[in-house]
Amino acid sequence: MKKLMVSVLISGLVVSALFLPACKQMSTEELKSSMEIVEVETKWVSKEYRAWPPKLVLVPVISFRVKNISDQPLTYINFNAIFKFKGETKNLGDNFLAAIRKEPVMPGEVSEIITLKSNYGVEGKNLDSFKNNPYWKPVVVQLFARSAGSDFVLLGEWEVSKEIDFKEDEPVIPSIEEKKEGGK
Repeated sequence: MKKLMVSVLISGLVVSALFLPACKQMSTEELKSSMEIVEVETKWVSKEYRAWPPKLVLVPVISFRVKNISDQPLTYINFNAIFKFKGETKNLGDNFLAAIRKEPVMPGEVSEIITLKSNYGVEGKNLDSFKNNPYWKPVVVQLFARSAGSDFVLLGEWEVSKEIDFKEDEPVIPSIEEKKEGGK
């Protein structure tokens, strides 16, 4: 019985020694030095809109690609974006995304576009209430990444542009021809 237990223990150690290097976890430093954030775009998008009573909620968004600058495939990378008003410590909103999963980003390659949208934003009545607001504060986004075994690492901070990717509904005004046809 002792020989069997020793044999099982030795077999387990050998298997562990063979597969441990293949399952090596990245350190925080290795994670940060393995990727470059490219093609960054920031803007505001609609979270909620209604024409009556007028209400428009806009939230900040960051979109980017990840370039693998290491000699190993990038896989199982999680991202977290934290949005704040510039100069403030309190979060406006955030978003967590398990982005790079099944398809690794191979060395030298660039990922698909990754988009993180804040869960909270700013409320107004319509598009003009944002565009013409002299008190609209700048917002910054901090982007963090994490892989299995690493802590979150700050990849960068960007100011969110004031570009708004939203169009209000056009008012419906019946034309004169429609009135004549309806009145026949």
